[in-house]
Amino acid sequence: MTEIPSLAIIGGSGLYSMSGLTETTELDINTPFGKPSAPIITGMLDGKPIAFLARHGIGHTLMPDEVPYRANIYALKALGVERVISINACGSLREDYAPGQIVIPDQLFDNTRGRAHTFFGEGLVAHVGTADPFCANLSLDLEKAVMETGAVVHHGGAFVIVEGPRFSTKTESNVYRSWGMSIVGMTAAPETFLAREAELCYAVMAHVTDYDVWHGREAPVTVDMVVKILNQNVALAQSAIRNLVKGLPEERSCQCKNAMATSIITNPKLIPAKTRKKLDLLIGKYIQGIK
Repeated sequence: MTEIPSLAIIGGSGLYSMSGLTETTELDINTPFGKPSAPIITGMLDGKPIAFLARHGIGHTLMPDEVPYRANIYALKALGVERVISINACGSLREDYAPGQIVIPDQLFDNTRGRAHTFFGEGLVAHVGTADPFCANLSLDLEKAVMETGAVVHHGGAFVIVEGPRFSTKTESNVYRSWGMSIVGMTAAPETFLAREAELCYAVMAHVTDYDVWHGREAPVTVDMVVKILNQNVALAQSAIRNLVKGLPEERSCQCKNAMATSIITNPKLIPAKTRKKLDLLIGKYIQGIK
């Protein structure tokens, strides 16, 4: 395939491949942040070039805190990707967000710890804006694509991201509910923030697999419960992606593509040469010619 895949799918638990791809190529990419979780598969879907990456690796070998988030996003950026759809499993913290349904969240609370949350450092400081962490335009396009499958989809809600790999305690689950969170998962952070630093549009298709552990009338979440729902929803997710590909605008009209324009605070003249080279893909256009 010679066309640039402007759209990428990051498959989470239960979605380890993308059916219907033709002219596929497997790319083993190296980045300044190491190798991605798995080889990136590029191909054509209904005549449009896309890329697919299995977040947890082939055979689901990576825990949430072991995923090389920076390498994954950097590799997609290097391929020319502009938009990313993240497939996530999540627990519901609301009665009306039921297992089997889809949520397109519009907010995020990062409750993880110890993960690398930025590409920057080593002499280059940047503060990217994430007041609205998900691309509103792409999220609306994704919602429409999911609705066309006939699935129940909820637009909006706060996604709290926990460290894992364990599931929540009942106290934790109820605290998240008291905070106004809608769903809980383990991998959308720091992925969301890195995508913004890379000036990629990023939206989440969250598959509700359970009611976490707060619900008095439902059994606490288990792996079997999660896998059962995800297996049921694989065809739904793939159908929604096909719908999205067909209706996605060629050009981006959001601000994601210029997210770093006013985010760099370090005097460009003081950025170490090694750091400049390492991050040129991300900020080269903003410091080009400044020495």
